Amino acid sequence: QRKNPFSNDNRLASKPGHTQRGDPTYGRPTEGSQTEQRGKDAHSHVGKEVEELCLIIRSTGEVGEDGHVSVTFGQLFETYVTISNKVVGILLRARKHGLVHFEGEMLWQGKDDDVIITLL
Repeated sequence: QRKNPFSNDNRLASKPGHTQRGDPTYGRPTEGSQTEQRGKDAHSHVGKEVEELCLIIRSTGEVGEDGHVSVTFGQLFETYVTISNKVVGILLRARKHGLVHFEGEMLWQGKDDDVIITLL
């Protein structure tokens, strides 16, 4: 519509064009937009959930010989699921940030209940 000579919609003409790969703003919402603010709020919320998960691991787990606190996935799931139903997603985010360690790509309730999760 931006190139359509018959379009009377001036809102389209004022919109910036699409960014290309390699551009630092590529794949990011417009600065100052509500979308950007929602993204920041979501990031903050997930960060708080990761912190809470680490506190739960610290309080329910046991200190090992190496000094790290560990808990089984089954025990963590039973404790944390009453707080949030996103246990596995939050665990994956915590691992991505180097806060916890566990074997495997994904954890499944029942099947992976004996997997050890270590708080780093």
